[in-house]
Amino acid sequence: MADTVVDISRRRDDQVLPNERSATMDMKIELIAVPVTDIDRAKTFYVDQVGFVADHDHRVSETLRFVQLTPPGSACSICIGEGITDMVPGTQNAIQMVVDNADETYDRLVKAGVAASEVEELAWGRFTYFSDPDGNKWSLQELPKRG
Repeated sequence: MADTVVDISRRRDDQVLPNERSATMDMKIELIAVPVTDIDRAKTFYVDQVGFVADHDHRVSETLRFVQLTPPGSACSICIGEGITDMVPGTQNAIQMVVDNADETYDRLVKAGVAASEVEELAWGRFTYFSDPDGNKWSLQELPKRG
């Protein structure tokens, strides 16, 4: 798809540019597909070990099973299943969540059997990392204290 170029010198008063339009409406990420090989194993991992809530698990058709899981307190969910994405399992490498306390989150994950990394202190926050059974990578950030 070609980029649209608008000559603003010939712009009508009622013409809205794409970058202006986005400033006037909300856009929220609601769902991120996470590719997995074994749906039930991944669902168990995310719910029983990581602590996500299982919102939906529906067999829509012979080729589509939709499982929606939501981290506690999050407005954005993940979906796993059959017929959800063409991504190769284990290739979702950049999902990040914000947590209140990286140390407590790390401790809870390790106690639940998740192989999380020790907390790393960086200028922009404190992080712990883990991967799901397929190798999809997650980072959990405690934001730096302000003030």
